[in-house]
Amino acid sequence: MSPKAYVVALDVGGTSMKGGLVTSGGEVLLTDRRPTPRDEGPLRVIKAIRAFIDHLAESGRALLTSTDPSHLYPAGTPSPYGAPSIHGAPSGIGLAVPGLVNTDTALYSANIGWRDVPATDFTSLDVPIRLGHDVRTAGLAERILGAGRSEPDFLFLPIGTGIAGASIVHGEPYGGSGGWGGEIGHIPVFPDGERCACGQIGCLETYASAASVARRYSERLSRAASVRPSTPPPTGAGPAAEDVVALAMRGDPHASAVWDEALEALSIALASYTLLLDPSSIVIGGGLAEAGAALFDPLGERLQSRLAFRPAPPLRHAALGVNTGMLGAALLGWQAAGVPDAGSTWALNVLRSPSVP
Repeated sequence: MSPKAYVVALDVGGTSMKGGLVTSGGEVLLTDRRPTPRDEGPLRVIKAIRAFIDHLAESGRALLTSTDPSHLYPAGTPSPYGAPSIHGAPSGIGLAVPGLVNTDTALYSANIGWRDVPATDFTSLDVPIRLGHDVRTAGLAERILGAGRSEPDFLFLPIGTGIAGASIVHGEPYGGSGGWGGEIGHIPVFPDGERCACGQIGCLETYASAASVARRYSERLSRAASVRPSTPPPTGAGPAAEDVVALAMRGDPHASAVWDEALEALSIALASYTLLLDPSSIVIGGGLAEAGAALFDPLGERLQSRLAFRPAPPLRHAALGVNTGMLGAALLGWQAAGVPDAGSTWALNVLRSPSVP
């Protein structure tokens, strides 16, 4: 196979879709992003995915005739690879989507609203396509290309607007008997706690997601203002999770209380996971992972304190950043094209490839 053969890779999220072209050698030739028109219904989202895949494939074909492909890159992001000689259509398509999914059907997504959508509905191209669950696909990328590259058994835990998990077992993402595995964000950590949006009580996500950290801090400020008139009520949209963490590190009592509960919730959930599946490490990604030592140091200590008779697995920062889902989709694309060991020989310069704008 030509080293410049490529696949179309697309990671579909609730608010945006991140796409790219990735060669058989692991070069990210270009990346792009489009909004997910979720509010317009599932059929509109399917059409948007088809159009985005067509656009990416056409961009790949255009590289044939362009000696200066910089026009295909986001503004200010020049190609690090020059003009590759790509021939014709993509070798395959990899598509990471939320919800319940198998390799050839998007079975259900509460986030988007579709049911039983065949993989072929997502593209007009006559090339192989493979679907994957968004978080498990990102976990696959970290397993083959990133922080779990040398570890066949680990938990990939992205903490962002929500919390989900990808259990990597014997080198492969494990989705359970029906594909519902990995919902660690809905492990009840405080049985008498707050009601989660899912309907359960005391879920991890309700306390420790980035959205919940920001929300709970604003709620504490509002309560404090109602009890003590001298406390100014919050105005505007309120601080983001990273602001709450920074305030906690400076000793703000409200931020410290919220952050303490988030760390406690995470340590309870991760201790349970550790005792059940014995991971070699826990790889943490998502926006909240950018808190760095403010997250990793106290969480590691609390996790160890909950494991009386065994060492805690090390906590590692995810390596692939914003490209994780798209790179995982590229691996799916190469699997669809008949390359089961895709990524095993890729150099880690994928980490230095163009970022999704």
